[in-house]
Amino acid sequence: MGNNNNDIVPGFNDEKDDSLKITIEKIADIENGLIIYLNGYIDTYNSSFFQKRISKAVEAGFINLVFNCSALNYVSSTGIGSFTAFLKMIKPQGGDIVLLEIQPKVYEVFQLLGFSQFFNIKDTMNDAITFFKRGAPVAESVFPKIFSCPVCSKRLKATRAGRFRCSECKSILAIDQHGQVFLG
Repeated sequence: MGNNNNDIVPGFNDEKDDSLKITIEKIADIENGLIIYLNGYIDTYNSSFFQKRISKAVEAGFINLVFNCSALNYVSSTGIGSFTAFLKMIKPQGGDIVLLEIQPKVYEVFQLLGFSQFFNIKDTMNDAITFFKRGAPVAESVFPKIFSCPVCSKRLKATRAGRFRCSECKSILAIDQHGQVFLG
């Protein structure tokens, strides 16, 4: 792979980090789509480098991101925090993230932190393309949603996906963009 990152996102290669090599390619079949190959690991020390690089891509207009994680062999909780920060950046713009070929030990970290449900995890590039082609679910159709607290059954209203607290029993709840309610 040639190092043409800068042709796709100006200034992408201004900073380098040997612990995490990032290569990006446009995805022809997805509007504003970018595939990001991660090679190495993401920890407390290089996560800000990681975050800056991806933020640059988002600023350049890429909001449908596919992270190819097949060569990503470790992610700390700080690294997972970076991924959730990207979601917060691109979701309001109608974008989304797919994690591809994620290694079991990396996936475990997502699960431990309770974030696996927020990410679309796919096995192949075709699955990722199909996901974006279908379009992310339209939030307007589900929200505002009236539902009962799974703990105390109080009627609650959610205006958007996210986490919040039941006004009655103070349980922390999470609701995803499909309107599914989880204990948060």
